[in-house]
Amino acid sequence: MAQKPTASASPERDEAIAAGSTTTETEARDVLANKLVDRFAVWSGVAGFVPIPVVDLLCVGGLQVQMLRRLSQIYNVEFSENRGKVLIAALAGTMIPATSGMGAASAVKTVPILGMLAAGFVMPVLSAGATYAIGKAFIQHFESGGTLLDFNPPDYREFVKAQKEMWESRSSARKSETTTATTP
Repeated sequence: MAQKPTASASPERDEAIAAGSTTTETEARDVLANKLVDRFAVWSGVAGFVPIPVVDLLCVGGLQVQMLRRLSQIYNVEFSENRGKVLIAALAGTMIPATSGMGAASAVKTVPILGMLAAGFVMPVLSAGATYAIGKAFIQHFESGGTLLDFNPPDYREFVKAQKEMWESRSSARKSETTTATTP
């Protein structure tokens, strides 16, 4: 008697299984996780454009929790939404300059016109960079066999700082490519 195929936990796992035919499972999982972090970083940048102060921060936080849930699925780590929220808040706390900048950019949106314009330039970049750095920290932690229960945010302070700088260099490289491509 033939067995029924079981449903996958996520579309990402389906992609990883499909990609497994050409690469090892670990490599496919890593590629998938990195693509996921890139995608959520972009969406967090978009959420930074939300014009209502504090709501933008809630949107970014929600995206980060969702990213962590999906990364947990990819690495087969048990996920608890409450624990995820606490860890993201703690990890964001280790990046005080970025997170305080996000709060300040969100608050600036209360100033009519000029505040909205200024925040429109700053908030998306800070949101995307913070989400990227948080995602990369959890990828590293999960790859080393860690779980949500043994994650210690201060241990990742330097790693997060390096990832944030990497995101900023990627963003500036894209801007220079765009500028070069548009100039005659």
